[in-house]
Amino acid sequence: NIVVARKRGDTMTGTEVKQLAKQNGVCLWQIAEKLGINDGNFSRKLRKPLSEADAAKVLAAIDQLKAEQA
Repeated sequence: NIVVARKRGDTMTGTEVKQLAKQNGVCLWQIAEKLGINDGNFSRKLRKPLSEADAAKVLAAIDQLKAEQA
């Protein structure tokens, strides 16, 4: 599982999402597909900090994709 150290209420930035995806060998379009959204919309979503709920969904998607690749 991906562990990200952050304080409650902190938001996750698009840059952090991109770094995590790269570190875990996952493409952004794969995350978008796993979340059920268009990759263009996902890229636009990353322009602003993600809410805690959205960040949790993204982390879960990265976890699932990483597990599928193993």
